[in-house]
Amino acid sequence: MDGHSDFLIIGGGMAGLSAASALARTGQSIIVLDKGRGPGGRMAARRVEIGAAQVSFDHGAQYFTARDPEFREIVEAWEAAGVAARWPAAGDEAWVGTPGMNACVKAMAQSLDVRWGVRAERLERTLQGWRIDAGDHTFTAGTVLVAVPAEQAAVLLAEVAPDLAMLAAGVQSAPCWAAMAGFAAPLAYAPDTFRSDTGPVSWAARNSAKPRRLGAETWVIHASPSRSRELIDLPKEAAAQTLLADFCAATGTAPAVPEHLDAHRWLYALPQAIKGEGARFDAMLRIGIAGDWLHSPRVEGAWLSGRALAERVCQERLASTS
Repeated sequence: MDGHSDFLIIGGGMAGLSAASALARTGQSIIVLDKGRGPGGRMAARRVEIGAAQVSFDHGAQYFTARDPEFREIVEAWEAAGVAARWPAAGDEAWVGTPGMNACVKAMAQSLDVRWGVRAERLERTLQGWRIDAGDHTFTAGTVLVAVPAEQAAVLLAEVAPDLAMLAAGVQSAPCWAAMAGFAAPLAYAPDTFRSDTGPVSWAARNSAKPRRLGAETWVIHASPSRSRELIDLPKEAAAQTLLADFCAATGTAPAVPEHLDAHRWLYALPQAIKGEGARFDAMLRIGIAGDWLHSPRVEGAWLSGRALAERVCQERLASTS
């Protein structure tokens, strides 16, 4: 047995860490499991060496907004701590993590018990609460909160919480191929961002132009949902080459040979969010769900969903003791 906690949260991305941070203030014990090697999720940053320099690519979420007053307070605290900064190139309300997009989730995870590289595979209801099988690890908890993409939540919850699983199964997410290209010299394209609602490239950004980024000229290129579906089964090397060619064609930039070129396939990049949900908690089963797919497909939406789930858990607890 690897540990018992009052709450076990599956998913250490923005939604899961938001819920964990809020619940931690109640004094309850919390364990967070995440299959990734470290903080990030969709706010991932990948570090690579180009020549003698080490650079990072924000290959998931490119920036985030802070329109909700409570989330804005959190973001301003991140700014004061040096882990977030405004990025006007993406818009007046755009923020990024510094020195990489994952800096914000790293800061959130620091004060929490997060077990990285642990994949929750099976949930089992017990008389005391829940048993969570995670490969070579086993955990028990009074309450389980699931904060992963809808498609993954549907599978994990199918046997133990069919109503929540059905809700998740009704959500479809669009994929996104992300290419990461590094060059020895700046490209002959003046703007730091590119957007399109119609072409094969939906977004591209000069990653090296973001605040506190050092090193070589780096670009992140996101394929549109339709283009990503066309390329869905390609090897990542071929997808990266295709996206770079698409970007050059879309911007009229002369093709250049990159010193580094890689790609990452996000299968569940853009969920069709269920409006009006925010989060869902089954008080009888002691299990809940959160994620951007329950609020809005943005970093801010994920944070708000996690906070909403924590609030519902706390409200239910107060109601049961009154």
